[in-house]
Amino acid sequence: MIRNGIAIDDTFAEAFGMTAARLIVTAINPRWARIAGETMTGFATSVIGCGAEAGIESALAPEATPDGRPGVSVLLFAVSGKELEKQVERRVGQCVLTCPSTACFSGMEGEKPVPLGKNLRYFGDGFQIAKRIGGRRYWRVPVMDGEFLCEEVTARTSAVGGGNFLVLARGLPQALAACEQAVLAIRRLPRVLLPFPGGIARSGSKVGSKYKALMASTNDAYCPTLRGLVHSSLSEDVGAVLEIVINGLTEADVREATRVGIESICALGAASGVLRISAGNYGGKLGQYHFHLREILADQA
Repeated sequence: MIRNGIAIDDTFAEAFGMTAARLIVTAINPRWARIAGETMTGFATSVIGCGAEAGIESALAPEATPDGRPGVSVLLFAVSGKELEKQVERRVGQCVLTCPSTACFSGMEGEKPVPLGKNLRYFGDGFQIAKRIGGRRYWRVPVMDGEFLCEEVTARTSAVGGGNFLVLARGLPQALAACEQAVLAIRRLPRVLLPFPGGIARSGSKVGSKYKALMASTNDAYCPTLRGLVHSSLSEDVGAVLEIVINGLTEADVREATRVGIESICALGAASGVLRISAGNYGGKLGQYHFHLREILADQA
């Protein structure tokens, strides 16, 4: 398949089941809401080493938040409910409770509750106060700028992580410009997260390593500097490869984000320096979700 001069490989991205939660963080103004959201989602690119994959889903106007203040919607993904609970409590406790003027609320209904203010209230050292509004329970925790308002529980839901596509270009500037375009397009969509820095990963990985302590290592087949030393998947004209990894609350969300991202790159055409678009998989044996690139694009043809 060729789209506007760019080849689409006949392959698929392999993704995995995860669990996810959405939190609403509000503050005195948009700047402090974003600071809290960015801080709590730091060091959250991959569950392999970070425990969670997290990021800001969108900015929220005052009329879209529970307390009528500006806010952000944050998505957090983990491999298990237990790990998600741990990550939510630590990240909200260390990064939102500590941030001037903030409050924190549940952003979704889900399969199972996840403690939020239920545990964080103990920071109030016995001076915390519970309040029930509209069937929901909140905790008011005294802090030095007033009080930290936090909903007692949030929720978690089944989700999909690890959708991806690879952008193969003549050089790094061309690959980066194309991926930046795709990130802008995908981030307009709700319910999806691009967990890596700026939405882009340079360090695509394969399963396993020559070193027993590592569960993943560099995807040598897509490293331009290793061409000639390994069984490479790169032609001589490919100078750089970048990856966009996509998490979504549903399979359909990941599929749509994949389509939107690839279409935005194809709109740039071959003159952009992009040669091919491919995807990472493990032979279909590890992840239960398979996103076939040509099939996704053909559905919209």
